[in-house]
Amino acid sequence: MSNTFGNCFKVTTFGESHGAAVGAVIDGFPPSIPISEKDIQPQLDRRRPGQSSISTQRNEADLVEILSGVENGLSLGTPITLVVKNKDKRPGDYAQDDTVPRPSHADYTYLMKYGIKADSGGGRASGRETIGRVAAGAAAEIFLRKNFGTEIVGFVSSVGKINAKGIDFNTVTRVMVDENPVRCPDLDAAKLMEELIHEVKNEGDSIGGVITCVCKGVPAGWGEPVFGKLEAALGAAMLSIPACKGFEIGSGFEGAAMRGSEHNDLFVRRDQRNMTDRSSPLRTLTNRSGGVQGGISNGELIYFRVPFKPAATISRDQKTADYQGNEIVLKSKGRHDPCVVHRAVPVVESMAALVLADMALGQAMRNYD
Repeated sequence: MSNTFGNCFKVTTFGESHGAAVGAVIDGFPPSIPISEKDIQPQLDRRRPGQSSISTQRNEADLVEILSGVENGLSLGTPITLVVKNKDKRPGDYAQDDTVPRPSHADYTYLMKYGIKADSGGGRASGRETIGRVAAGAAAEIFLRKNFGTEIVGFVSSVGKINAKGIDFNTVTRVMVDENPVRCPDLDAAKLMEELIHEVKNEGDSIGGVITCVCKGVPAGWGEPVFGKLEAALGAAMLSIPACKGFEIGSGFEGAAMRGSEHNDLFVRRDQRNMTDRSSPLRTLTNRSGGVQGGISNGELIYFRVPFKPAATISRDQKTADYQGNEIVLKSKGRHDPCVVHRAVPVVESMAALVLADMALGQAMRNYD
């Protein structure tokens, strides 16, 4: 089903951008794990609109409610339903969309597929759909931290042509990432990125960027060979996020220009790296594989990069065509982000958490069998 993600840790998201509510149902969350709204809310606060002058000014608190699956602060092992009410809805901003498909939006393709589309906003194609993912991902992180000590940290590594430098994947934390509104731990680069976002916003335009995500404390052995590879699942998860246009893990495209003798990650005994994790007797001197070999985690840091296109809604006049093919000048209304990457950081982290939780439960079932 196109609205459901995962095999063992299943998440179904629901709701439209200007409907009554959005949210998610988690099926497969293990029992007796402490979980509450206050554990989930911090990630939703990082994703919500109106955080700063470089975000959309839609005014939403995005407060989560747990409707089922939790009692007395503990998970029951039954489906957990998470819901967030839409408060600041303005469907009237999208009246023109009934006759004109917005450039690079999903208006046209949804209409061609279903013969109908949401009248206001992007409906299920809106970035607001990601609220359900973030709520479910925050729950997945609770499970991963409790059972494996797994930590997931995403950050903005570029906006336009401005690139962050000198980020240590081993020591970067969410506290460091959240020190500025751009969510880039390189403070010098973050200042330039913020200035650029303000510049394109004032021009009625938008700009894209790249998010890097690091997953720490993932045990060796997660993932399936051939068609259930860990990096394939991560790639599918990231490419399902609105505005995401790519995925690369480890050395990525740069590795294609290297020779095997320089790209190979040589093994060493664990104690040669002074590592505290005793789950694997071996480590690698380098990590160009990005923590995954043969589709299976090897115990190293998992790291990957995902690019996001410029937001499709801009305030500039655009020459396009209506649904009958007539030329028209479109100037979009509504509230939008001039750059989405800083708000997409918790979305990327959450999708990574959903993949890892699914892999963890899948490995547990394999070991049980």
